[in-house]
Amino acid sequence: MKSYYRIMLGRKSTHAAECLAEGFIGAHYDIDLDLSQRLPDNWKAFNKEFIPVYQGLHPEKSKIAAGLACGMLWVVSKGVKKGDIILSPDGSGTYRVGEVVGDYTYAPGRVLPHRRAVTWRETGIERTALSEALRRSAGSIGTVSDISGHRDEIERLIGGLVPSTSTPMSIPSAMSATPELEDFGSFAMEKHLEDFLVANWKQTELGQSYDIYEEDGELVGQQYPTDTGPLDILAVAKDGSHLLVVELKRGRASDAVVGQILRYMGSVKESLCTDTQGVKGVVIALEDDQRLRLALSMVPNVSFFRYQVSFRLVPG
Repeated sequence: MKSYYRIMLGRKSTHAAECLAEGFIGAHYDIDLDLSQRLPDNWKAFNKEFIPVYQGLHPEKSKIAAGLACGMLWVVSKGVKKGDIILSPDGSGTYRVGEVVGDYTYAPGRVLPHRRAVTWRETGIERTALSEALRRSAGSIGTVSDISGHRDEIERLIGGLVPSTSTPMSIPSAMSATPELEDFGSFAMEKHLEDFLVANWKQTELGQSYDIYEEDGELVGQQYPTDTGPLDILAVAKDGSHLLVVELKRGRASDAVVGQILRYMGSVKESLCTDTQGVKGVVIALEDDQRLRLALSMVPNVSFFRYQVSFRLVPG
């Protein structure tokens, strides 16, 4: 099955015109080496080799920043497959659409030298045509954002079937037309919990001890990519002693989330932590259950928090 990615063509789309004219996507990250014979199937192996290279070029960068840079370089060079669909902003409010048609090539001395050939469509998709959820995913910080979760909407947009902005929001079948306020609150947070938590992080209990990971003043700890998929939030203890993996569940969390967050934590420990750093985890959901509580009782480095929704009508 094809995948869908938002890929930046240089910082703030600086190289969009050249990429569109010459038919390619690319990356650099100051790695001036031909990677043709150095792109393993697993990005962990790539990161293991190139994180020290990147940090040697940028000693001021943390291992987390190096891991992010090398991981995105691998995705552009190897992880994206022929036939995958690319959405790239052109700097004027339009996402240009392309299909990857070539394997990795190296263009030394050129902009974004680690390249993949792309066939670009003549017309693009206006940003205003994207749903709010897709706009958030496509607007993520970093060179690459996997937006495959929105494949149905993207295919409609590519086919010209742009949903009308006047289309009413559908109500899930599990909800009545006049839901109880508690159910409505849970539904309302479905699409906004992560953004709300990030925006209000400093006012939360977690925000007293942790900072969401930033790089060059930009939050890159939201939807941080790992080899097991993007984790919701990556934070760093204020004293730098350990990293925190935050997994959000909109509604009730089951014991299955324990295995999921442990996989994320294992990936973070192996790929991002220094020799002296540890990893902790937090699951945040509306509700838990007995099975989740029993599972967490055996994993002392993973905590659970419930979020609460408050809804009131105030006379005008």
